[in-house]
Amino acid sequence: MTPKDAIVWIDCEMTGLDVEADALIEVAVIVTDSELNPLDDGVDVVITPPERALATMVDLVRRMHTSSGLLPALADGVSLEEATRIVLDYIKGHVPTARKAPIAGNSVGTDRAFLERHMPAVTDHLHYRVIDVSSIKELARRWYPRAYFASPPKRGGHRALADIRESIAELRYYRAVLFPAGEGPDIDTCRLVAREIAGLAPEAMADVASADTAPSPEAAVEPQQAPHRPGPA
Repeated sequence: MTPKDAIVWIDCEMTGLDVEADALIEVAVIVTDSELNPLDDGVDVVITPPERALATMVDLVRRMHTSSGLLPALADGVSLEEATRIVLDYIKGHVPTARKAPIAGNSVGTDRAFLERHMPAVTDHLHYRVIDVSSIKELARRWYPRAYFASPPKRGGHRALADIRESIAELRYYRAVLFPAGEGPDIDTCRLVAREIAGLAPEAMADVASADTAPSPEAAVEPQQAPHRPGPA
């Protein structure tokens, strides 16, 4: 497995959704290969937050983290600095080369925003691209409602590691029911569909085909990493 084949699955639990005012209280990571096979059991870190973040937690979130068992565990958590080291060491153990592996999860934009604010060293090591299972789920709801409504139930209970495992299982499910088995359509079929989507008339396709210089998948070159833009200090 090359670094760019790895997928870094991350889930975070927070005291709320305000990136500036709220705090990370749990971060879990599992690295999988491109076939969604976990490389190990992952890592799960509970973080002791600042008192002000606990004091301003709304009742709904407080009840959620109490029933999950996370709130009582915070007193025995580690510092944010120690949590960053643990998470980054785990990721680097599987993906030593920076900015190769994408982050994955469910509605992972929120997780990434908190990591950029509170654990920038972690997001600095990851590729800018994102694999968001919730995007596939939303498309399935619109295009393949039977697949959407038959998807596996979620029981993670707002604990980070359990939520990651469910997200991986969910993507496995959507891959099995929505994506073609094997390598998919051949390259000529793909090019034909691309031309149709681009609005080319059938009579123009012969001319385009003679000038077609698109590389084969084997010769494809990975696009350059987007310039790094550090998050807020």
